Amino acid sequence: MEIADELAAVRRRIDAIAAGPGASGREFTTTLDRAFETRDKWPATDVSHVSIDHMIGASAAEFRVDPRLVEAVVQSESAFDPGATSGAGARGLMQLMPQTAASLGVIDAYDPAQNVRGGTRYLRGLLDHFHDVELAIAAYNAGPAAVERYGGVPPYAETRNYVRVVLNRYRRLRSRGN
Repeated sequence: MEIADELAAVRRRIDAIAAGPGASGREFTTTLDRAFETRDKWPATDVSHVSIDHMIGASAAEFRVDPRLVEAVVQSESAFDPGATSGAGARGLMQLMPQTAASLGVIDAYDPAQNVRGGTRYLRGLLDHFHDVELAIAAYNAGPAAVERYGGVPPYAETRNYVRVVLNRYRRLRSRGN
């Protein structure tokens, strides 16, 4: 039951973060402070889902992205493994390519806080550019140039599957009220 209690508490905190400052401003500030105060205290291999959820919530609030969308991307990209590395060289929780990470100011892509912040910032940029969640997710996977070249989701099986999986996870998280 301890894990279920922790998950429920995380969900309440994420909801408070998503709601933004206001009536829950104190909880929002406390959660944001906790996420950034503790980020340097954990080795990358010892990061809990609770701390990752804090990082997602803080970054989502900073860049005005639905934390449930960020969570769906993290789950799809790395299954919450901060040490994940793809065959193409993408690194960390949000699977940032080295050039992308550098352009976002991410010095250590395996640092969960830097990775989530950089990946969320990148996602915000894609959302602003495409004005469409589906296209932003496709661009996160295949690159913005491919989405522009095809005028929509590229016809790559991997990208089409990725978009489907991320959007299904995102819808599920939203329907549960997480």
